[in-house]
Amino acid sequence: MDSESTTYVWPRQATPSDTEQLEGWLAERGWEVDPTVYMAGAGGAAVQVRRAGAVWADGEPGLLILPAETVVWDGARIRIAPPSAVPATAVLSVAVPTVARTTAAVAAAAVPERCPAS
Repeated sequence: MDSESTTYVWPRQATPSDTEQLEGWLAERGWEVDPTVYMAGAGGAAVQVRRAGAVWADGEPGLLILPAETVVWDGARIRIAPPSAVPATAVLSVAVPTVARTTAAVAAAAVPERCPAS
């Protein structure tokens, strides 16, 4: 990430290198990774960030960044981008055809055809 970037994507399965990049990006904006909070899940680590030097009694709890979330810097604060604002390049979509079902069609499909007695 360059220093001019206003967004940072925290990847799934983040590596130590990703963490170093995030720490640098945050430091340029006056924020830091909270070393006292660590959460891991199937998608990778979540990161808690806070203003650098923040006193926790000031009412600003920080921000938890989950895997695959995009962080936005607005010049004063950091927040998570809404999912609709993030390009869906890695999201797969599957088209499921709509099937018109009537009560008769459902009933007919639910009853197996009987074989004639031999």
